[in-house]
Amino acid sequence: MKPGISRDGSKNKTVLVGVLKSKRDLDILLNKNWYRIPVIYAPKKSFGYLAFYQPAVFGRQGKRIRYYARVLNRQTAKRNKLIPDELNHPRANSDYFRIYVSEIKKLPHPVRNTTPRRVSFGFTTLKRLLMSKDILQLYNVVPTERIVAKGLKQAGIKVFPQYRISKNNKRYCLDFAVFCKKGKIVIECNNQKAHAGSLQIRKDRIKDTFLKRNSWTVIRLTEGKIVFDLKGCLLRIERTIQKLGGFL
Repeated sequence: MKPGISRDGSKNKTVLVGVLKSKRDLDILLNKNWYRIPVIYAPKKSFGYLAFYQPAVFGRQGKRIRYYARVLNRQTAKRNKLIPDELNHPRANSDYFRIYVSEIKKLPHPVRNTTPRRVSFGFTTLKRLLMSKDILQLYNVVPTERIVAKGLKQAGIKVFPQYRISKNNKRYCLDFAVFCKKGKIVIECNNQKAHAGSLQIRKDRIKDTFLKRNSWTVIRLTEGKIVFDLKGCLLRIERTIQKLGGFL
């Protein structure tokens, strides 16, 4: 059995979520019933189904999963054989898995990326795929940002959600920004699944260092604190706002 592909996809209810990077990829999927994955990035875990995330490039039909299909088999081929009109692509000579699937099915309701959250390869189950309405539910992730947003609103704390900043070729999206008379505050919600890995911990530290050097006061709230002590989290934020002279 080839790694990653179940011998009998109908019995394996594990779903790999992949990304359709362009409308052409969707056309290939719908008309030719195959999807490609670079061999170097192919997951080792066995899966019997594929679900397909459509990013923002799809416009009004983007930021959601609409289609899924059962895996049949796969072949290995060079990218330039799969996409012959992109011979100058940087990975034109790289090995890819061409994964053939059965009938393309449409979900009863799309799984939307409403938080928003970066979507790449990830695993879920067929049952969860069919019942989920958003990406967090799909991956069984606690909606920490929603919980904090609701708490902030009830506490009357004025924030700017998903606030974007850029400087010196660095770009970041902040969960929440608060502007005070004597400074500015960033509130980051650390979901346990998304922020537990060593790579993400390093990225968070780099982000915090950048923010502090640019005069931001950083408040990071862990999932445990958000779920079990939201009142304490809000009190911490309120005290920081008072320390910085109140709202601007």
